[in-house]
Amino acid sequence: MLKVISAGVYVTIQDLGRFGYMDVGVPASGAMDQYAAKLANLILGNDQNDAILEITLGGSSFQFLKDSVICISGADLNAELNSKPVPLNHSIKILKNSVLKFNNPVSGVRAYLAVKGGFQNKIVLGSRSFFKEITKKFVLRKNDEILYNEINSFNIAQSASVKVKQDYFLTKSVEVYEGPDYQMLTNQQKNELTTTTFTISRENNRMGYRLEELVPNDLDGIITSAVLPGTIQLTPSGKLIILMRDCQVTGGYPRVLQLTDSAINAMAQKSTGNSFNLKILSL
Repeated sequence: MLKVISAGVYVTIQDLGRFGYMDVGVPASGAMDQYAAKLANLILGNDQNDAILEITLGGSSFQFLKDSVICISGADLNAELNSKPVPLNHSIKILKNSVLKFNNPVSGVRAYLAVKGGFQNKIVLGSRSFFKEITKKFVLRKNDEILYNEINSFNIAQSASVKVKQDYFLTKSVEVYEGPDYQMLTNQQKNELTTTTFTISRENNRMGYRLEELVPNDLDGIITSAVLPGTIQLTPSGKLIILMRDCQVTGGYPRVLQLTDSAINAMAQKSTGNSFNLKILSL
């Protein structure tokens, strides 16, 4: 078991998502930064879809009640194991009763904690990912316990590590494609999208990010249509919404742009006050 000593800002269990249920309104969910989540599992020799912990902005601590091997990836949240610093993207031996703490962010927003064999919470609709009203819990709380398999042998590449360039989530240029409703925009609006430096507002979470800057808009709405993680909608007020992993499955605002997969991962490591520009790629 892994015991939650302090849950901090927001800690969930995620895998790569829940698929095949959009027709009944169930979002995909899954790790916000799937590059980092896959990397942690890869270093441990896990399946890339094994369940991991997603830790947002630190302030969390956990006690391991069984021996294991772990890997931390994604944001640098100044992690400490038994009060000693631990590196990112390394396999790390864990002994029973060890305490892992995540402190204030050094860079990025979301860190991922993987254990050998993955966390073993209940599978619901083909996924272990938390989502409110789909899973019994939607966030971890103090004293919660999460099952994982005990590992008594540490012969699994204890020195395994990967050097990762953190600039994939520090970039100021976010790559997008034209969305299904891009051609509804005027030339002026299209120009605004690529010349404006946008800032993430305080309204940001796993469902989506609202941006501060306005793109003047008098377009009509659209018939409610399918949306995906990474869809950028233009609201009647002129504000843009970037939909993230827990987003709804349909929407009635024009879908003007679509983030690339790598851009969704990068956006997952940004938060309030971070700024960026949009770069439209050609298909």
